[in-house]
Amino acid sequence: MRGLVRALLALVLMLAGLAPASAQERGPLVLAAASLQEALNDAADRWTAKGHARPVLSFAASSALARQVEAGARADLFIPADEIWMDYVQRKGLLRAGTRARLTENRLVLIAPAGSKVALGIRRGFPLAQALGRGRLAMADPAAVPAGRYGREALVALGVWSSVAGRVAAAENVRAAMALVERGAAPLGIVYATDARASKSVRVVGVFPAGSHPPITYPVALLKASAHRDAEAFRRFLISAEGRGILARRGFGGR
Repeated sequence: MRGLVRALLALVLMLAGLAPASAQERGPLVLAAASLQEALNDAADRWTAKGHARPVLSFAASSALARQVEAGARADLFIPADEIWMDYVQRKGLLRAGTRARLTENRLVLIAPAGSKVALGIRRGFPLAQALGRGRLAMADPAAVPAGRYGREALVALGVWSSVAGRVAAAENVRAAMALVERGAAPLGIVYATDARASKSVRVVGVFPAGSHPPITYPVALLKASAHRDAEAFRRFLISAEGRGILARRGFGGR
C-alpha cells in the first residue's frame, strides 16, 4: 500500500512539474480589437512559421477587452482600436512600462449590402437619413466601442448625427455591425475600411473625410500580468517593418 501511495505521489509531483512547461507551449494570449481578425491571424501564422508557439488571439470590442484586463484577465498583449481604451488600462496601472507603441491606423467607411444601388457622397449635410428609408444605421455602440465613437464623431462633424441618432442599430463590436449589413438587416452601416475589405457581402458607399473624426490608431502594449516568455518578442515583431507590412496587406496603415 505504501508503495502505491509513493507511486501516486510521484506521479502527481511529475504532472505538477510538467504543468508550467505545458502552459508555455501555447503562445502569448493577445486581446485585440475585432477589426484586426484577419491581419493578426496572418501575423500569428508568420510568427509560428518562424518556429514559435502560435499566439492565442481573442477578439472583441476594445471596451470589452479593457474591462477584461481590469478584471484580472491573465493576458499578455492588449491591442485596442483607439488610444482611449489603452489610456484607460494604463491609468489602472496594468501596462508594462515602456512597451506602449502605435501599431497601425485605419479609415472609416459607409457600407451597404453588396447588391444595394444606394449612392451617397459623404459631405457636410449629406442625406443619410433619407438614404436609410425605413431602415436603421448599423454601427458599433457609439457610447463605448471605438468604431461607433469614431462614426458618431464623424456624423456630428458633418452635421447629420441628429437626423439619425434615433435610428442607430448599435452592435457590440464593428464586425457585429457589419454582419447586420451583410444579412440585409440594415441598409447602411459604418465600419472600418479593413472590415469592408474582408467581406464579399458588402460594398463601400463612401469614405469619411479624414478631418471628420480623430485619427483611427491601434496602440499595442504588454500587460503587467504577462508572464509568457514570447510576449515581448511577439510585440516587437508586430511593430517591426515585417509585422506592419503584414497588416498593410490587409489594408491597415493609414490613408
